[in-house]
Amino acid sequence: MNDLAAGVTHFQRDVFPTKADLFAQLATTHRPETLFIGCSDARVVPELITNSEPGELFVIRTAGNLVPAYTPGADGVAASIEYAVAVLGVSRIVVCGHSSCGAMTALAEHHDLTGMPMIAEWLRHADASAARAAGATADDAAPTLVRTNVVAQLTNLATHPSVARAVTAGTATVEGWVFDIGTGAVTVLDASASNSVRAA
Repeated sequence: MNDLAAGVTHFQRDVFPTKADLFAQLATTHRPETLFIGCSDARVVPELITNSEPGELFVIRTAGNLVPAYTPGADGVAASIEYAVAVLGVSRIVVCGHSSCGAMTALAEHHDLTGMPMIAEWLRHADASAARAAGATADDAAPTLVRTNVVAQLTNLATHPSVARAVTAGTATVEGWVFDIGTGAVTVLDASASNSVRAA
């Protein structure tokens, strides 16, 4: 098991000094270019995948990389999206799904979630995704759901007023990715067809 205290010591002794100028700048400046919405899965590390430095990504991580459609009222995901777009002025928004996603696998394989009511309720945000992936074969059910879910979350993202305004104004772009844990490949999705169109 990773010793977190030892990790902090390593960071302070060996990493921070090499990036001291960057952190001095970041102490008073917060201007990320990209809002990265990914899964909470520990195997999916946005900064590692994109080779990003501190300060470059504004990251939201949720189980299943789910983005609830906009509704009035307090919501942590919605507030974070609004802050990234309206306050920080990010110019790129990425929703990233990944292979072997536990949330999508649970839905694709119809796992019994009665003992986990909070998880079951959260995964309702993927109902549209599950409906779109319903015709997939058993072997391809989870991978298909991973892809269709990214597209569905892009649709949900578009319901957020700050995102809609930025996209309409041409100040922000939105795209969907799927990261393959086993190969490191990143596929950019065609949101209109749910099909991969190119590797990033």
